[in-house]
Amino acid sequence: MTETEKAAGGSRTIAKAALMVGALGVVFGDIGTSPIYTIQTVFNPSDPHPVPVTTDNVFGIISLIFWSVTLIVTIKYVLLVLRADNDGEGGILALITLIRGKAVPGSNRTKYILAGLGIFGASLFFGDSMITPAISVLSAVEGLKVVQPGFDDWVVPITATIILVLFAVQRLGTAKIGRSFGPVMIVWFTVIGVAGIGGIVDHPQILKALSPTYAIGFMTGHFSIAFFALAAVVLAITGAEALYADLGHFGRGPISRAWLFLVFPACILSYLGQGALILSDASHISSPFFLLVPSWARLPLVLLATAATVIASQAVITGAFSVAHQAVQLGYLPRLRITHTSEEAIGQIYVPWVNWALMISVLTLVFAFESSAALAFAFGMAVTGTITINSILFFYIVRRQWKKPLWLVIIGAAIFLTVELLFLAANLTKIAHGAWLPLIIAITVFTVLTTWQRGRVIVTKRREEREGPLREFIDQLHESSPPLQRVPGTAVFLNRSKTSVPLAMRANVEHNHILHQHVLILSIETDPVPHVDVADSITVDDLGHLDDGIIHVAARFGYMQTPDVPAVLRLAAEKSPEMSADLEDTSYFLSTIELGLGDAPGMTRWRKRLFIATSGITADAAEYFSLPRDRVVIMGSRIDV
Repeated sequence: MTETEKAAGGSRTIAKAALMVGALGVVFGDIGTSPIYTIQTVFNPSDPHPVPVTTDNVFGIISLIFWSVTLIVTIKYVLLVLRADNDGEGGILALITLIRGKAVPGSNRTKYILAGLGIFGASLFFGDSMITPAISVLSAVEGLKVVQPGFDDWVVPITATIILVLFAVQRLGTAKIGRSFGPVMIVWFTVIGVAGIGGIVDHPQILKALSPTYAIGFMTGHFSIAFFALAAVVLAITGAEALYADLGHFGRGPISRAWLFLVFPACILSYLGQGALILSDASHISSPFFLLVPSWARLPLVLLATAATVIASQAVITGAFSVAHQAVQLGYLPRLRITHTSEEAIGQIYVPWVNWALMISVLTLVFAFESSAALAFAFGMAVTGTITINSILFFYIVRRQWKKPLWLVIIGAAIFLTVELLFLAANLTKIAHGAWLPLIIAITVFTVLTTWQRGRVIVTKRREEREGPLREFIDQLHESSPPLQRVPGTAVFLNRSKTSVPLAMRANVEHNHILHQHVLILSIETDPVPHVDVADSITVDDLGHLDDGIIHVAARFGYMQTPDVPAVLRLAAEKSPEMSADLEDTSYFLSTIELGLGDAPGMTRWRKRLFIATSGITADAAEYFSLPRDRVVIMGSRIDV
C-alpha cells in the first residue's frame, strides 16, 4: 500500500469517526435519555393503573424493556428499516415516496391509502417533536429536586430558558451542533453505563431479567398489570423513529455502529442497574436513575442529564426538519425557506419556520404541563402510533420492492405488529390522562398537510388551464396580425417547466400587448449534490423558432448553491444568438397566484380557508433566487378555490 493510499485510508477512518461522533450528538439524544424517566414512570404510584413493586414485577418490567428495545430498535430499525432509504433520506415520508414511486408495483388505491396512513404517521412525529424537548429537559431539570427539594419552583423557568437557547442555535446547522454535542453524549453513555454496572454489582441477580422467559411470564401470568405497564415501557423506545428520520444527516453506517457499540449497551446497563436498585429498596422508585449514583455525584449527574436531554431534543428537531423538507418535496407543504448547512450531507438542513413553530409549541407544553410525569402518557401515544404505521409501510416495501417471499413478510410483520399494537392499545387506555394531546396535534397537522396537497392539485389544474401549452403560445405570437410590439431589453420569466406558458408572460402579452426583444423562460432544478458546474448544466431550447428572440433554458444547481439567475443569463447568451447578456437592461418577471375563496367544488369551505391561510408561509421567490429587487416585476393572477 502506497503512502497516498494509507493517507486516504486514514482520512476515511477519521471521517467515519467524525460522523459517528456527530450522530451521537444529534441522533441518539432522545432514546439515550429514556433511562431518566422510563422506570420511574412505570412504577409511578399516581398512575391510574399502578404497577406494584414486587420482585416478579421488577424482573418482568426490566425484561420487557430489554426485549422491546432489542426487537424494535436494534432488529427492526437499525438492522432493517435503515436500509429502506430514498436517495439517502429516511423517515416515514421517505417510505411514502418509495411507495408512490414506479419502482414499487401495486394498485393506485392501495398506494393512496398507505400514503394517507404515512402522512398521519408523519403528523404524529411532529407531535413527538413537540413533546420530546418538553419532557426530556423537564425530566433532567427535575433531578434538582433529588439534590435539593427547595428547587421545585425553579424547574419550569430553567427548562424554558434551556429550550429557548436550544432553538436559537439551530441556524448553526446540525453538523456543528453534532460535533459539539457528540463528546457530551460519549461522556453521558459512559457515565450511565458505569452507574448501571454499579447497581448490577450490588445485585447481580437482576441479570436474569435478560432472559425472555421473564418478559413472557410477566405478560402471560400478570397480564392485567403488564398490559397497562406497556404504556410506560414504550418510553424506552422513544427516539427510534428519530434514528430513521435523521438517516439523511449521517448515513446508515455511523448510526448503526454508534447504536450497537455504545448507545444500546449503555442504556441496557442503566435499566438493569435501576432494576437492581429497586430490588434492594422499593422506595427508590421515586427517582431510580439519579439515586443510582452516590449523593456527591447527583448534582453533576443532573447537569450532565440536562445537557443530554438538550441533545435529545436535537434529535427530533433535526428529524422534524427532514420530515418538513420531504413534505415540501411531496407537495404536502408550500415552498419553505430551507438552508443547507453542510457540503458533505444533503440531509443537513435548517428550516426556520419549522424551528420557531416548534419552539412556541414546546414552551406552551412546558408551561401547561409543568412536569415530565404529566407528559409521559402523551409521549407514549405519539411514539407507538408512529412506529406502528412505520411497520405497515416498511413491510409493504419489503414485499413489493425488495421482492421478499410472502411467508417471510407475514411472519416478520406479525411479530413486530403484534408487539407494537399491544403498545398502541395500552396507550389508548391513557387517552383521558394525556394521550389525547399527540392525537390532537396529529389530526391538526394531518388536516393541514392533506388540505394543502388537495388544494395544490386544484390550483395547479386551474393554473395550467390558464397558462396553456408553451409551444402553441409561441406559434400564435408568430401568426399574430399585426405583429406584437417588441420593446428593447431582456425579460426573464421564471417557470416550473417548458410545457406551459408563464402566467406573467401571458399577462404581459394579453394586457400590455408587448414583449421584450429578448425573452428567456427559465426553469431551475436542484440536483442531490452540493455543487454543479453551471456551465455544464445549461440546456437551451429555441422552442421551434430560431429568429424570434425567445428561448427556454433549463438550469441545474447543487443543493448547496443559491440559484444564480444572472449567471444563467450570461451562459444562455453565449449558447444562443437570440439572447442578450446585458444584465443592466434585464427585467425579471415572477408569476404569483392570489388565492381567493370561491364556490367551485373540490373542497369544503373551511378547508379552502385553511389552504389559503397555509399559503401565507410560502417562501419569497425573489429572495430564494437572489434576484435584484429593483428589477423584479411581479405579475399576479387570481384563482378562486
